[in-house]
Amino acid sequence: MSRLRPEISVAELNARGGEYLPGFLGVEMVELAEKRLTSRMPVKKLHFAPNDFLHAASIVALADTTCGYATIAHLPEGAESFTTIELKSNHLGTVRDGAVACVATAQHLGRTTQVWDAVVSDETTGRTIALFRCTQMILWPKG
Repeated sequence: MSRLRPEISVAELNARGGEYLPGFLGVEMVELAEKRLTSRMPVKKLHFAPNDFLHAASIVALADTTCGYATIAHLPEGAESFTTIELKSNHLGTVRDGAVACVATAQHLGRTTQVWDAVVSDETTGRTIALFRCTQMILWPKG
């Protein structure tokens, strides 16, 4: 039995981010599958810190958005929403141009929590630049 919500599509996920941080940063979802979501983000000057390295917050925003959208696509029936309750990232490298890619994979899809891992890489070379993990709390209607 698929846990993927059939009404959620890549187009619908991309439309959600328009006027919010994901849209401003240029985050775009690419492919949605059972327990997996891929995304990308073209690298622009706004993604860099003043030291001319890719800002860690840009990478976290890409990974957290990808995992969050994956959570939306895998919410249990009847759930209202979710919120991130913990996240961790390890930064292993940077890019100076091009784009970064992200692959989020489900590690746990429970009724009250979900745990997602994401790998962020240089889209051109495939070299891993960050590892990310988050825990999402599933929110249910009150009453």
